[in-house]
Amino acid sequence: MNKTVKVYSTSSCPYCIRLKQFLKEKNITFENIDIASDNEKKEEMIKISGQMGVPVVVIDGDVTVGFEKEKISKALDIQ
Repeated sequence: MNKTVKVYSTSSCPYCIRLKQFLKEKNITFENIDIASDNEKKEEMIKISGQMGVPVVVIDGDVTVGFEKEKISKALDIQ
C-alpha cells in the first residue's frame, strides 16, 4: 500500500537531512517542501502542525514533528 508522505524541511536543518536520507534508504517516495523558499507552504506547515520548527512529516494526514524514527517507521510499516 502506497502512502502519501510530505516532508516540510529546510536545506540547512540537520534533522531534516537525516530524515530525508532515512526515507531514501527505505525507498519511501516523499514530497519535499522547502519552507525556507516558500512562505505559503511555511504557513501551511504551521497550520497543520502547530509548530514553526522542522522537520514536519505528514503521512496520510498523520502529523509527526521532528525526526521520530520509530513513529515514522510504524506509520510506514517499515523496519
